[in-house]
Amino acid sequence: MTAQTDAAILESWSRNANPWTSAVRGGDIESRTLVTNAAIVDAVRARAPRTGVDLGCGEGWLVRALPEVDMVGVDAIDGLVEQARAAGGGDFRVLSYEEIAAGALALSVDVAVANFSLIGKEAVEGLFAAAPTYLCKGGTLIVQTVHPLMACGDAPYVDGWRAGSWAGFSDDFQDAPPWYFRTISSWIALFETHGLRVVELREPLHPRTGKPVSLILFGKLLAATDGEYHPLLESRELLVNH
Repeated sequence: MTAQTDAAILESWSRNANPWTSAVRGGDIESRTLVTNAAIVDAVRARAPRTGVDLGCGEGWLVRALPEVDMVGVDAIDGLVEQARAAGGGDFRVLSYEEIAAGALALSVDVAVANFSLIGKEAVEGLFAAAPTYLCKGGTLIVQTVHPLMACGDAPYVDGWRAGSWAGFSDDFQDAPPWYFRTISSWIALFETHGLRVVELREPLHPRTGKPVSLILFGKLLAATDGEYHPLLESRELLVNH
């Protein structure tokens, strides 16, 4: 069931690669243009990385927005990688999360970024487990996702698969992909379980509503030399920025 649902995500994005590219490049998604695009760029620059990888790069905008970083963009959708390559500005590769989990990325970077690209379950868990294969010692995985409290809606605040929606998008979009909802505590546990200590959280706010648009988590890859690891957050290590 889960594998089929993860596969449905890829099938949907393959069908919607062109309208998605048009929406991103045309500035049609208000939350991105007002808040989240700048928020993820600022988050990456806050770590001052020399090298990085954009996991689920889509049509490549984030790689192009960070010219000072030696970035590689990867995505499982051929059509999106073709769009990224056509626009230029970086090294773009077709790779699925399962392939990355198997070691196919062959990189060791300062920062890995997943910007609204972690919407599955098992494939995402495999990507986290593989973090030591693409992050250097002390490297950081930065994830921006929909804010769980805002995205939960009327459904129970528990992990689980949800039906997708293209509400607010053009009629060119079809067959919205399902997505796996995680609570804030589940996101933190996903990092901590895989040896990534959450060292910072950010909750970018909408300038008009004053409510959080997204959640950004920073997970630092721990090494064996860091000593025994206890997957509990200490308050002095968790910096909350609004």
